[in-house]
Amino acid sequence: MAEMSESQAEARQVGVLVVTHGEFGAALLDAAQMILGPQQGTRSVSVLVSRGVDEIVSELKAALSKLESGLGVLVLTDLFGGTPTTLSLSLRKLGNIEVVAGVNLPMLLKVLQTRTASLAELTAQAKAAGLQGIVVPGEMLRKKS
Repeated sequence: MAEMSESQAEARQVGVLVVTHGEFGAALLDAAQMILGPQQGTRSVSVLVSRGVDEIVSELKAALSKLESGLGVLVLTDLFGGTPTTLSLSLRKLGNIEVVAGVNLPMLLKVLQTRTASLAELTAQAKAAGLQGIVVPGEMLRKKS
């Protein structure tokens, strides 16, 4: 069996789309790449009041199409019930897409490091990492003293 090239191996990752109010998603991706280095197969879509719903949906569809490499696309949104989540959920019927609301940097880092897992497994890992990333340091310090 022939070995896959590095670009083919990268192509067999779950795509990651971050959809948020404002430029939050783009900033999260920038921060993640500062920590992990450049990441292929990622995009962000900003939901801005200056943009119409049709324009945003069009951009979402284009991003999903570009990110799909055969393993699906994980869409990370900022707020359950918000426009980014609602619009993303409306596109689930277009393909192998899963949506996780409540994106944070620990969640995004975990997702970017484990994108060869199945979409279902990656979704579960995203949720767990997001929850584990919420820490109140003062509580931890009080327990130690």
